[in-house]
Amino acid sequence: MRLCLFAGSSNRGLATKVAETLGTHVSDATIRRFADGEVFVEIEENVRGKDVYILQSTCPPVNDHIMELLIMIDALKRASTNSITAVIPYYGYSRQDRKVAPRTPISAKLVADLLTAAGCSRVVGMDLHAGQIQGFFNIPFDNLYARPVILDHLKSLFSKTDDLVFVAPDAGGVERARAFAKRINDAGVAMIDKRRTGPNVAKAMHLIGSVEGKIAIILDDMIDTAGTLVEAAETVKKNGATKIYACATHAVLSDPATDRIKNSCLQQVIITDTIPLSPAAQQVDKIHVLSSAGILAEAIRRIHSYESVSSLFT
Repeated sequence: MRLCLFAGSSNRGLATKVAETLGTHVSDATIRRFADGEVFVEIEENVRGKDVYILQSTCPPVNDHIMELLIMIDALKRASTNSITAVIPYYGYSRQDRKVAPRTPISAKLVADLLTAAGCSRVVGMDLHAGQIQGFFNIPFDNLYARPVILDHLKSLFSKTDDLVFVAPDAGGVERARAFAKRINDAGVAMIDKRRTGPNVAKAMHLIGSVEGKIAIILDDMIDTAGTLVEAAETVKKNGATKIYACATHAVLSDPATDRIKNSCLQQVIITDTIPLSPAAQQVDKIHVLSSAGILAEAIRRIHSYESVSSLFT
């Protein structure tokens, strides 16, 4: 078999699940750090002429995991692989996708340049914060969606008679909410009018749409400090929702996210395993984790066998 799956240190658990789904194993590589913090990688098996996939979420500590991924790509390129695909379930720096002020960087583009320069031939991501990040790459980029696994879970939670409304926490999330709504119970869509006053600081102002007497499901691509999420949940509750749930693909969960979720009016927060949960987050009963391994494994299989990846979403 010419397919080899390697894993960085950011999400070994997810890599193992992907390998099991593919009917293979995580290939051997030594990753260690010298006393000064430098990363060293040694590939422990012959990969000459093989198609290699590296699974590495660039989640916190973001810089360490990005550097580790770049060095793994370089090591594999020098080992004469046929191709190197970086499977990045969570793409760090994705929120820095445009200039927000004079003399500021577009860091998501810089990361794309680094991956390409290191020798990456293709990238697979999941639920990019901004879809246009795909355009930062001059190599193929497949942006997968966690929507199928989240929808399956929601269908198991609610009956066909439940009155649901999907709530976007800001204007940018309306398309996502609409995509979910048309696939389950022909649900309604609402939006929170959010004004951001600084990084990780947002104030939910008011609700556009009706949630009165309905089960509200707040959708977002990621949860960082959970400030936006909790504000949105309070706004929805004040407007008459009977129960409030939340769904997101990426659980960054920076402090004080876990405490905010624990003390919130949310019934359940549904996330995927693109980022491993911290021990503190694992203790929060409201947080329910779904696996993205099936989608990632199927995408890898289709890429490797030259089948359509886009048909995964139809």
